[in-house]
Amino acid sequence: MNLHHWWLAIRPKTLPAAACPVVVGSACAVSDHRFSALMFAAALAGALLIQISVNLANDYFDFLHHIDTPDRKGPKRMTQSGLIPPETVRNAFLLTMLLALGLGIFLIFKGGLVILYIVIASLIGILCYSAGPYPIASNGLGEVFVFIFFGPVAVLGTYYLMAGSVTPAVFVASVPVGLMVTAIIVVNNLRDIETDARAGKRTLAVIIGPWRTKVEFVFLVLFSFLIPCLMFASGRWSWVILLPLALFWKSYPVFKTIFEQDGEILNLALADTAKLALMFSALFAIGIVIG
Repeated sequence: MNLHHWWLAIRPKTLPAAACPVVVGSACAVSDHRFSALMFAAALAGALLIQISVNLANDYFDFLHHIDTPDRKGPKRMTQSGLIPPETVRNAFLLTMLLALGLGIFLIFKGGLVILYIVIASLIGILCYSAGPYPIASNGLGEVFVFIFFGPVAVLGTYYLMAGSVTPAVFVASVPVGLMVTAIIVVNNLRDIETDARAGKRTLAVIIGPWRTKVEFVFLVLFSFLIPCLMFASGRWSWVILLPLALFWKSYPVFKTIFEQDGEILNLALADTAKLALMFSALFAIGIVIG
């Protein structure tokens, strides 16, 4: 066991998903002259801690439920592979969750009752995503969970910390972020569709099958790019809100891989989707600030 194993355990390629909504929510606050650097740093740290907690919990509980097996096509899992003892991964996930709770208490003092609800929901989500009698990730609800928490909840929560209120425009801005981050989990579930099915893990990909899962992925990405167009068409934002469209060409190689390949090659598609989500969110945030 070494630091490299822990680096793999936290799944660094998934961490951009945690940053995307905080960046966009903060951009909305900048646009409305309500930005707070302290709240940005706290929200980003909290989001990263929650993401790491979810990843470690997933590593531990998927091993416990015999979902992760030696023939899985994704990156090596630390618990299943024996590189880190199960109880150590469990303790790390609990420690990370406690750190997230500690930061959450600070945010509650700053943001009040609304942030309290978000913190409680996030901590429950960490546990229920992979654990409990009805794990969210194993019962076709993973995509819904990811969209809600990495879209509206995270974007609106970040903005609320700085502004003390929310607006319809911020909700609209949260939608493409949630869709783009959800696309990451769709690739993950598509890659693992065979091993998940054998293990009895009923992700949405297992339920609807590979072809519909690929169509779902394309829909999520295309609709993410459509939202800035609709925002521009509304007349409230200038053409700068269309900046994310400069990345649209990057989605084609991912589409091509999704439809033509399977197995371990989808790990590259997953990493590319995470990068696309982060770059999309960065350009989208610039468009919101300027436009």
